[in-house]
Amino acid sequence: MPPSDPHLKRVITTPQLWGITVGLVISGEYFGWNYGWHTSGTVAFLGSTLLVTALYVSFIFSYTELTAAIPSAGGAFSYARRAFGPTGGFVAGFATLVDFLMAPPAIAYALGSYTHFLNPALPVVPVAVGCYGVFIALNWFGIKGSARFSLWVTVLSVLELLVFMVLVVPHFSVERVLAHNPAQVSAGAVFAGIPYAMWFFVAIEGAAMVAEEVRNPERTIPRGYVSAILTLVFLALGVMILSAGVGDWRQLSQIDYPLPEALAMALGRESAWSKVFASLGLFGLIASFHCNTISYSRQLYALAREGYLPGTLATLHPRYHTPQRALLAGGVAGLLAIFSGTTQAIIVLSVLGAVVMYGISMASLLVLRRREPDLPRPFRAPLYPWLPGLALVLSVVCMVAIIYYNPGVSGLFFGGLILGLGLFLTVGYRYVKEAVQPPT
Repeated sequence: MPPSDPHLKRVITTPQLWGITVGLVISGEYFGWNYGWHTSGTVAFLGSTLLVTALYVSFIFSYTELTAAIPSAGGAFSYARRAFGPTGGFVAGFATLVDFLMAPPAIAYALGSYTHFLNPALPVVPVAVGCYGVFIALNWFGIKGSARFSLWVTVLSVLELLVFMVLVVPHFSVERVLAHNPAQVSAGAVFAGIPYAMWFFVAIEGAAMVAEEVRNPERTIPRGYVSAILTLVFLALGVMILSAGVGDWRQLSQIDYPLPEALAMALGRESAWSKVFASLGLFGLIASFHCNTISYSRQLYALAREGYLPGTLATLHPRYHTPQRALLAGGVAGLLAIFSGTTQAIIVLSVLGAVVMYGISMASLLVLRRREPDLPRPFRAPLYPWLPGLALVLSVVCMVAIIYYNPGVSGLFFGGLILGLGLFLTVGYRYVKEAVQPPT
C-alpha cells in the first residue's frame, strides 16, 4: 500500500529544472546522432536535423502550456487521459514508457563504450549494468539531492561541449562536411535520418514528470523548458556541424564515441586535450542517464498511482518520498534491453515512443483548449493553434518516416501497443481511477 502521504515533495528550482531538462537530453550530443550520417550523409542529415529542430521548438513551446496547467508526474499520460479518457491515457502512457525505459539502456551502453575506449580492460556490458546500480541508488535518497547532482553534472557537460567546439573550430573545413555525399540530396535520405536527429532532443519532455516536485510551477516550468530548448538547439547544431568538418566524417558514423574521435582527428591522438576530453565525455552521458532514471521512475509511479500498472509501483519511500519500486522495475526493463538489443535498435524504439507521445500530446492540447477554456494556463502556447498544429503535423511526418525506414522495430513497438491495449480494455480498464488533476 502507498504511504499515508502519497505526494511527491516540491523542492525543484528553475536552475535545477533547467539542469534536469538539459541533462535528460545532453547525451544525445555525445553519441547516437552520428548514425544518421551512415544512413543519410552529412548534407541530408543536416536537413533531418533542421526538420527535427522545428518539431522540437514548436513542440516545447506548446507542451509547456500543458505542463504548467497540469503539473503531474504522469506528463503526457495525464494530459491525454484528461483529453481522451482512459484509453487515450493508456496510449500516451505506453508510448512514454517506451521512450524513457529505452533511452537509459542506450545511454548505459554508450557509457560502457566510452569507458572501454578509455580503458580496454573494462568490458562494455558489465560497465553498463553497473551504471544502473549506481544511479538507482543515487535516486533512492530523494529528489533534492538528485536535482542538485543533475544541475552540476549538466553544467559540466555543457561547458565541455563548448570547449569541444572552441577546440575544433580552427580545424573546421566546409569541404570536409560536403565530401563523400551524393551529388543530389534526396527526400528519402532526409527522412531516413530522422530518428537519429531526434536523438539530439529526445527525452526533453521528461521534465514534465517532475512537475509535481517543482516549486512555483507556474513560473518555474516555462522558464526551465524554454531556456533548455534554446540551450540544446545551439549545442546540437554546433556539435554536429563542427564534427563533420574536422576529418573524414565516415569514420565517425558508426561508433558510440564520436566526439573524442573527432577531437583526435583535429588535434592528433597524442594531444592532451584529446585524452582529457575522452575522460570528461562521461559527464554528458552521466547527466542523461541520471535524469532519465528520474523520469522513468516517475512515469511508472504515475501510471501505477492511477491504476494502469500494479499499485505496488506507486509506493513511496516513507522517509525520502521516492518511488523506489518504480526505480527498480525500470532498471530491470533496462537491463533486459541491454542484453537483447543494439544501440541503433534501442534508439529507434525510444524515438518512436517519443514521436507517438508528441502527437497525442499536441492533440490533447487542442482538445483541452476547446473543452476546458477556463482551465488556468500560466503559460499559453504562442501562435495558437498554428504552433501546436505544426508540432502535430511534424510528429506525424516523423512517425511515418521512422516506420517506413525501420519496419522491424516499428512492428515490435506497435505489436506491443496493440497487445497492451487489448489487455487493458479487457482486464485493466475497470481498475483505472477517475482522471483528476493532482494537488498543486
